[in-house]
Amino acid sequence: MGRLYVNKYEKKVSGTLQVPSSKYHLHRALIFGSLAKGTTKIKGKSMALHIKDSLNSLKDLNVEVKVTKDGYIVNGGQYTPRNGTVRVGSSGTTSQFLLGLGALSIGGPLTYDGHKALKARPMGPLLKALSDMGVDLTSTNDRLPVTVNPGLPKGGHIQIQGTLSQWISGLLILAPFASEDTVIEALPPLNEKTYINLTIDMMAQFGVNVIEHENGRMWTVPANQTYKPTDLTLEPDLSSAAFLFVLASLHPCDLTLEGISEAGSHPEGKILEIVQQMGLPVEVDKENDALRMRHDGFRPKGGLEIDMKDIPDLIPALSVLASLSEGQTILKNIGPGRLKESNRVKAMLQLNKMGGDVKEVGDDLIINGVPSLHAASISSFNDHRVEMAFALAATRAEGTSDLTFPNAYKISYPEFLDQMNELGLDMKIEPLKVAKQKEAILA
Repeated sequence: MGRLYVNKYEKKVSGTLQVPSSKYHLHRALIFGSLAKGTTKIKGKSMALHIKDSLNSLKDLNVEVKVTKDGYIVNGGQYTPRNGTVRVGSSGTTSQFLLGLGALSIGGPLTYDGHKALKARPMGPLLKALSDMGVDLTSTNDRLPVTVNPGLPKGGHIQIQGTLSQWISGLLILAPFASEDTVIEALPPLNEKTYINLTIDMMAQFGVNVIEHENGRMWTVPANQTYKPTDLTLEPDLSSAAFLFVLASLHPCDLTLEGISEAGSHPEGKILEIVQQMGLPVEVDKENDALRMRHDGFRPKGGLEIDMKDIPDLIPALSVLASLSEGQTILKNIGPGRLKESNRVKAMLQLNKMGGDVKEVGDDLIINGVPSLHAASISSFNDHRVEMAFALAATRAEGTSDLTFPNAYKISYPEFLDQMNELGLDMKIEPLKVAKQKEAILA
């Protein structure tokens, strides 16, 4: 495997880019469509590897999904698995949304399995909660592979740690099929509430009702509900656009983003407000569904305290933006970021190798902005968001930086490298042999 090499960029960033469709919305739309008897039409596509993981899983469950010119057609209904194995790849969302749904299948037991990194991630609270709901499952050390036996859940009052939204979403998605009403209670602290809201909102689009309690961390799902097929259009992916907003904040630019004119219901929609608070001028063109950012260069303003509890996927991008901003920025409640594809908090401390000033203090990242960075060799930990964040940092770093796992970006934003090169930035994946030669020269 080679490296992603990135050189400092000192020109204006100019061009027009299409923002991809939200994989957050698409995971849910595909899975909810698979549960709805009939045809669901989805407008919007994603080539993200995690979406391919969901498509592979649905194929293993014998769900027919047709890829069209502008989206997908899902023919949903009963799960009739092909061979008793469900491949979830490297997608935590896929595995944790679909695990409980194995109880709805016809036939023998289903074994869910995935890639090495995903198999290392514990999911004990989700497995216990599913068992409490009446799902018959077995696992070793509360990790994949997990085997689920057919049999409808019974429901009841289910408590689960509020650490990860994917656990709660997995329970909510299954609960309509229970024989009794289900009350799901998230034990504090509750993180990633925006992601849970997205699940509930999209369930409503498929005709399923979820009632939130006044305390904001309990939900009642009435029993014996059914998902109904629907037609829907995906929103833009704000978590991918976040990297474009950061790019536009770090360089003089005249950059237009198409397919996006507001934050919408995306869990990471807060990014649009944050970059504007830090000084990025954004022109909204609702008529043409576009955003335009143009300026001749400025230094972003820090001084913010940003609660990351509900937007942990923005930790990498905001760490880079804050590192090159004026003043001190504090990213608070960063705990959920330690439980993603990598420990993103530790990963972003590598900004210090580039001359940054980043400290992890308890559950905060304290970032003192610096005027410039220098090149370094960085580990992306095969984490797409870490890789893309450091690629942007490298465009403001003197020299040539190199990043491990150069194809990690394809997990969520496969257009990233092509779009960066289209804008004129110098980012290139080179084979290991060439990479080693460059490392020797840099040394």
